[in-house]
Amino acid sequence: MQDKKISDAIVLCTLNAKYIHAAFGLRYLKANMGTLSDQTTIVEFTIHDHPLEMAEKLLAHNPTILGFGVYIWNVQETLALMKTIRSVAPQITLVLGGPEVSYEYERQDIVAFADYLVTGEGEITFPNLCSQILNNTPPPKKVHFGVLPTVTDLVLPYSLYTDEDVRNRVMYVEASRGCPFKCQFCLSSLDKKVRNFDLDRLLTAFDDLIVRGATQFKFVDRTFNLKVNTSIAILEYFLQKLEAVPNLFLHFEMVPDRFPVELREYVTKFPAGQIQFEIGIQTFNPEVASRIQRRQNYAALDDNLLFLQQTGVHLHTDLIIGLPGETMDSFAQGFNKLLQMSVEEIQVGILKRLHGAPIAMHSDNYKQVYSPNPPYEILENSVLSFTDLARLRRFARYWNIIGNSGRFPHTLQLFVTQPSAFHTFLGFSDWLYDTCGRTTKISYNNMLQYLQTYWETVFHRDITDILSSDYQHTTGKTHTPRFLNQQQHKSTKNTSLQARQARHRT
Repeated sequence: MQDKKISDAIVLCTLNAKYIHAAFGLRYLKANMGTLSDQTTIVEFTIHDHPLEMAEKLLAHNPTILGFGVYIWNVQETLALMKTIRSVAPQITLVLGGPEVSYEYERQDIVAFADYLVTGEGEITFPNLCSQILNNTPPPKKVHFGVLPTVTDLVLPYSLYTDEDVRNRVMYVEASRGCPFKCQFCLSSLDKKVRNFDLDRLLTAFDDLIVRGATQFKFVDRTFNLKVNTSIAILEYFLQKLEAVPNLFLHFEMVPDRFPVELREYVTKFPAGQIQFEIGIQTFNPEVASRIQRRQNYAALDDNLLFLQQTGVHLHTDLIIGLPGETMDSFAQGFNKLLQMSVEEIQVGILKRLHGAPIAMHSDNYKQVYSPNPPYEILENSVLSFTDLARLRRFARYWNIIGNSGRFPHTLQLFVTQPSAFHTFLGFSDWLYDTCGRTTKISYNNMLQYLQTYWETVFHRDITDILSSDYQHTTGKTHTPRFLNQQQHKSTKNTSLQARQARHRT
């Protein structure tokens, strides 16, 4: 029998959506645990891991305190894990934190099951709570509101990325916290102000990551280009690293209508594909944007997108289905407009009613009905029926497979060149679901065959050569796959048979 491990006292845990997503928040907590840092360890899982196996690994640390980072994507799985641990180790103190449980926590099952809750940013409040628990003076109150730290005083967490993290995971980094905008679908609308980290300390930490082999930096700042001088300083820093890190990749979230000339000049200096901008447009309907307090200068937005289209920047743009008052035709117009701008990705998101987000104020006037289960997606509203939104969820899923994957570049142009790419693709989405009955686990080869059959059946057009070009582009092979030729032959036979049957009936 193995000896029991010496207690780590405090174990910080979260269930990531995927392995490549390192838990940035947990690293910040451990870095700022002060005298408790040596007694604190981080244990990460994914939402696909089994509760019993996760519980076994956590209990092997013999912790006094288990802290869980709770997010919209892991709340149900985390609760299942907590119940398992509570059954076999009721003496362990369970503490929750994270955006999912920071608002409207009074009615949440997972909060009721925990011993303590830390809301908001926890770098100050969580260590204080742990000290009281470990000193046998646990506080009587359950909910502890996070004290907002001065970010320049925080210990930066980047040294806590392991060598395995550096090799296999995305490096999450931040130059600021907070957002000045009040978009009602977003929890960042509750922020009071933007707080900027000390740039010299930050870039020194980046130096260490690069020396260790880091090549991908994903900035989680809500508005990277808000403070242009800081944006330029960061871009200038990475430009100087290009020779040492030729495969560098940078991801930024940016405000789409704020892109001054000075910033444009720096962006164009990077080789193609090394910068990705995540651009949250959300809606092209000014009335809807005003309703949800999303201030947006559409003329400047158009100009900036047209400029970026001519650079080597990879453009990942976001649109949201289900905003109050946004009809299907209104969304279609925005989707088609964005598609004509030749952006690399259009992420079609379904509106979620996040706990605490002000979007809830429109629920009555626009009859916004949301799922009671995570991720709390909209089910219907005054202009989109339950059936409409079911269709649009499938549209979003299929568009991600075909439009955003980069695996169907030639076939995609067939949709783009239609009078309304949105309605044409929606028609394909309806047909595909009726045909195969699922939105996941569709192999690449099967999708090629579905596309071939659809265009042959609906448009009476043979697109075998186009699909073959996509196949060759994706696989690196040079031949036309046999299954496409077989499908083409089958379609031709079916068409001939239908023609003979029609003549016979006549």
